[in-house]
Amino acid sequence: MELIPAQTPAVAPASRFTGHVEVTTVSAAAAPGWLAAAVVRFSAGAHTNWHVHALGQTLYVLEGTALVGTRDGRVVAAGPGETVQCAAGEDHWHGATADAAMAHLAMLAGDGETDPTTWLEPVDDAAYRAANGTEEAAANGK
Repeated sequence: MELIPAQTPAVAPASRFTGHVEVTTVSAAAAPGWLAAAVVRFSAGAHTNWHVHALGQTLYVLEGTALVGTRDGRVVAAGPGETVQCAAGEDHWHGATADAAMAHLAMLAGDGETDPTTWLEPVDDAAYRAANGTEEAAANGK
């Protein structure tokens, strides 16, 4: 057993995120489990670039509403206590709504040596605006 001291959040790089995002490492990928986990806090309007994970990713929402979008235009709006599974090899993005902050626990497998994420281009503004419309419709039961 090992107690790991509380970690200081790091500001996420602007080359991979739009808006202000802070990442707190929970677990770095290491043998034998290879689990990488982090609490990621998104300010209102902040979101990731498009990206993909060879072995998939699990997002557990802690606060706010997480928007998670895929290349086919599908968007899931998930609230606290809900989990979104992103399939292996699936291009996706995730972030906060335009008007409220969000935090999630991001979990994925890695080998401890290479980045388990392939980062792609930023999400265009029209796709992000459309995702927010989807979130509003979902919240209103449509």
